[in-house]
Amino acid sequence: MLTSHHGNSQGSPLALLDDGDRAPHDAAAHARDGGHVLVVGAPGPRLERLTRTLRATGHEVSHAPPGEVDRRMRQAHPDAVVALDEHGAHLNSGLAVIREVRAASAGRALPLLMVTATPEPAGVVDMLRHGADDCIPEAFDPGELSARIEAKLRRVPVPVESLPRDPRTGLYSHPHFLDELDRELRRPEAARHGGVLAVVSVAEMATLEARLGQRVRREVAERLAGLVNGVSPARAESRAWGGLGSFCDRLGWDDDGRLLMLLPGVDEETARRGLERFAANVAGTRFIVADENVRLTPAIGWLPLTGHTDGTEAVDQARDAVQEALRHRDLRPVRYAPWMRGAPHRHRPLSALLRPALSALSPVLALLIGVAAPFLLYQQTYALGWDLGSAMYWVVVAGLVLSALLIVLECLFSLDAGSRPERPGAPYPPASAVIAAYLPNEAATIVDTVESFLRLDYPDELEIVLAYNTPHPLPVEDTLREIAARDPRLVLLPVAGSTSKAQNINAAVTRVRGEFVGIFDADHHPAPTAFKDAWHWLSNGYDVVQGHCVIRNGESSRVAELVAVEFEAIYAVSHPGRTRLYGFGVFGGSNGFWRTDLLARTRMHGSMLTEDIDSTLRALGEGARFAVDRTLISRELAPTTLKALWNQRSRWAQGWLQVSLKHLWRGLRSPVFTARQKLGLFVLLGWREVQPWLTLQILPILLYSAWRAGGLHRLDWAVPVCVLAVLFTMAAGPVQALFAWRLAVPELRARRRWFWSYFLVSTFFYSHFKNMVARQAHLKEALGDRQWRVTPRAATKAVARR
Repeated sequence: MLTSHHGNSQGSPLALLDDGDRAPHDAAAHARDGGHVLVVGAPGPRLERLTRTLRATGHEVSHAPPGEVDRRMRQAHPDAVVALDEHGAHLNSGLAVIREVRAASAGRALPLLMVTATPEPAGVVDMLRHGADDCIPEAFDPGELSARIEAKLRRVPVPVESLPRDPRTGLYSHPHFLDELDRELRRPEAARHGGVLAVVSVAEMATLEARLGQRVRREVAERLAGLVNGVSPARAESRAWGGLGSFCDRLGWDDDGRLLMLLPGVDEETARRGLERFAANVAGTRFIVADENVRLTPAIGWLPLTGHTDGTEAVDQARDAVQEALRHRDLRPVRYAPWMRGAPHRHRPLSALLRPALSALSPVLALLIGVAAPFLLYQQTYALGWDLGSAMYWVVVAGLVLSALLIVLECLFSLDAGSRPERPGAPYPPASAVIAAYLPNEAATIVDTVESFLRLDYPDELEIVLAYNTPHPLPVEDTLREIAARDPRLVLLPVAGSTSKAQNINAAVTRVRGEFVGIFDADHHPAPTAFKDAWHWLSNGYDVVQGHCVIRNGESSRVAELVAVEFEAIYAVSHPGRTRLYGFGVFGGSNGFWRTDLLARTRMHGSMLTEDIDSTLRALGEGARFAVDRTLISRELAPTTLKALWNQRSRWAQGWLQVSLKHLWRGLRSPVFTARQKLGLFVLLGWREVQPWLTLQILPILLYSAWRAGGLHRLDWAVPVCVLAVLFTMAAGPVQALFAWRLAVPELRARRRWFWSYFLVSTFFYSHFKNMVARQAHLKEALGDRQWRVTPRAATKAVARR
C-alpha cells in the first residue's frame, strides 16, 4: 500500500491534527457519512485535535485508550480504526496498538490507519507489515485523511449483503446462512450427531428502531454476535463454560436484526445450557447502539436439527419460539413446540378431562393418601410380623420435636440479627422503584401507592416505574397520566400481552436507569428513607436486601389481624433468624432491593408461582449475597377474607413446592453453597414439604394403635416421652408469638390482644389450616393445576402508626 510523505497543500505542519474550527470547510462539505471511526490513543491534545478533525469531516467518533480496544469494539463495532503512533512510549507504541487491534475478534478485518509524527520509512514498513492498512503523517490535509478512510471502506468490490460473510463481523447474510443450514441438513443423520438451530431477537428492537431508525437492526445483530464470539474475559463464569463460540461457528442475521445461530454436532442439553449462559451475559452487558447506552433483553427460540430437511421452515419455527420467549422476557431459551403455530388438538387428553374432578376432590384425596393408605399399610405390615406403626410413632414424635426446635432456634438467632451498616460504602447513586400491578385488581389502591412513592426521601435521582398490565383501558389510567405529567419521576409502562407480575418486572428492568432497583407490589407504601437504608447494605458488599413487610389494614377483619401478626413472625423473626442461622436470606417478592445488573441477569420466571423464591435460589447459586433488614419497612394490605387467604397461601405453598423440586437437589450438589447453607436449603426446601404430611401421620398411627390395642379406651395416654414431646411442641407457638411481639413494629406491638389471639388461633386452627393448604398444593401440582388466583385488593382502613 502506498504511503505519501509530501507536505500538505495548506503548508501547516500540523494540518491533520489542527483544531476543528480551522478544518477546511470543503472537506466537511464533500465528505459523505464515513460511518463510525474508533480513535485509539492516550488522552491529550493530539487525540482531541484528531477527534475534532474526524468529526469535522463527517465521521462518528468514539475513543479507546490502549488496552481497552477489544472491550470498546464489543460495545460498538466501528467501521474503521485510526490510531496515534505514540512514539517513545513502549506500551503505547504503534506496533503494540496494531497487535491489540488485530487480536480483537472484531478488529481483524477492519481498516486500520496509523497517524505518526515521525514517518521514517523503516517505521512505516514495520507498521504495514504488522497489520496497518495505511500510515499517515500528521502533516496530511484533513480532507485527504477522510478520503483515505473512505477508500478503505470502499475497498470491497461488491455490496456487503452480497458477500457470504460480512468482512467486519463474520456474520452470514440471511440467504447465505440458509445455504449453510441446508448444507448441514443434507448431511446424513448419522453424520450430524445432533445439532441445534437458534434464533435470537431482542425485546427492545421496536422501541430502538422507532427512536433511532432501521440502522439499529444490523447494529443489534452485530452486538449479539460479538458477545457470542468473545464473551468478556473479566467474567470467571465465561471462562468456565467457554462461550458459545466454542461450538457455534456459523452466525448470520436477517433483515429484522435477529441473530441466527447454527450449532452443529451439539446435543440439546449442552445447547440449552450454553444459550442460557449467553442470554444471561447479554442481559448483564450494557451495549452502545447508535451512540446510546442500552440494555438488551434477548429472546431465544431454538430447535434440534434432527428430523428437519428444510432450512427455511426450521428458521420459521425457531422464530415462532422467539415470539413465545418475547412474551416472558425471562432469558430462558424456548424450544419450539407445534402448539406455537396454533396446531389444533383433535382430542382433549384424558388427563385434561379428569383434572377438574380430581382437583375438586383433593381434600378427600389428601385423607386417602395421608390417612387411609398409611393405616392400611401399618395393618398389613403388622400382619406380616413388622410393627411399622410403632416405628412411625417415634418418627412422628421426633419430627414434631425437630420442627419445634427449629422454630425456637430461629427465634433465638433473630435477637442478634445483623444490623444495617451505619454509613453507605459509596455515594448514593441513581435508584429506581418498580411497582408491578394488575390494574383491574389494584385500581382502588394504585393512586395512593404512587403518591406514597413520590414522597420518598432519597438524596439522588429516584425514578418510579409503574409496570402494569390490564385487559382493557381503565379510568384510573387517566389519573396516572396526569400524575406523570406533573412529576417526571413517575414512568408509566403498560406491558402489552403480560399475564403475570414476572413479565411486568422483566419488561421494566431494561428500562430503569438506577444502579439498584426496589421491587414492590402495588399495595406497598415504603418508609420514606427505604431507598437510602437499602443502599447502606448494597454499597457494603451485598447484592440483594429484603425488608420488613408490615400489614397496614389489620383492623379490617379478623383474618387481616391474624395475618398482621403472622407477618411479624415471618419478617421480624423467621427471616432474620434464618439468615443468621444458615448464612443466606431470601427475597420475599416485595420490598426487596436488587443491584440492577444482577436483576437484569436473573429476571423473574413467570412459570413459577413464587417467582421471587425461584429468583432467589438462582441468584444464590451464582454467588449473590442476600441480606435481611427488619428495620427496612414497607406497609401493605392483607387479605380480609378466609377465601382470599386460602387462595393466596395455596399459590405460595404450590410455588414453594415448585422451587423445592427445581432447586433442592441442585443446591445440595452445588459447590457454591457451604455446608451450613446446604443444611438451611434442606430445611427450607426439603423439610418444609415433608412436615405437612408427617404431622398428618398422627391420625393413622392413632387409629392403628387403637386397632392393635382393641379400642381407644385401652391406650395409655400418659407415656412420659410422649407428654414431654407434646408440651415442647405446643410451647413453640407461644415462644414464636412472644418473639413476634418483642420484635414487631411499634404500631403492632401496642396491640397485645392481637398477639394473644394469634397464639390461640394458630395453636388450635391456623397451623392445621396451613398444613392442609400445603397438602392441597402438593396434589394440585401433581395434577398439573397451576392456575394463578389474584389476591383481591381494596382500599381499607390502615393501622395507626405510633
